[in-house]
Amino acid sequence: MKCGVIVRAMDAADLGVARGLMAQLGYEITADDLAVRFGAVAGDANHALLVAERGGLLVGLVHVFARPALEKPVEAVIQSLVVDARARGAGIGRALMERAEAWARARGLASVALHTTLTRADARAFYARLGYAEAAEAALLRKTLDTA
Repeated sequence: MKCGVIVRAMDAADLGVARGLMAQLGYEITADDLAVRFGAVAGDANHALLVAERGGLLVGLVHVFARPALEKPVEAVIQSLVVDARARGAGIGRALMERAEAWARARGLASVALHTTLTRADARAFYARLGYAEAAEAALLRKTLDTA
C-alpha cells in the first residue's frame, strides 16, 4: 500500500466508477459497451486491468498489455491511465504505474510504452518524472470501416 492506496485487479463491480473516470479524460462509453470490452480484456493473460482504492473509493485505473511485434521485442503498453481529478497529485498515478511496470517485469518485458496527447503538458510532465522519455512525434491515423 502506498499513499493510503490499495492497487488490485479490476472486477465487473468497478465498471460504473471506471466509466466515470474515463469520462474525465473525454472517453464517453456506454455501460453496455464497457461491459463487453471488459469481458474481452479481463480474461486475457496478456492484459492487466488494475484499480486504485483510497478510503474505500475507487480513485484510479490502469490498463497495461503485452504487445508483440515483428520489428521489435514484445513490450508492455499502457493503454489507459486515469486518476480521479479530485485525487490527483497524491501518488495514485505513480502507484498504478509502478504496479503496471511490475506486471511487465514479471513477464520478462524490458520496456513500457504509452501514448499521450502532445497538448497534455501535465501528463507529459508526470510521465517524465517517472522516467519516461519521448521516443517519437507521431500522428494517430484512423479509418472507420463499414462493417455491414
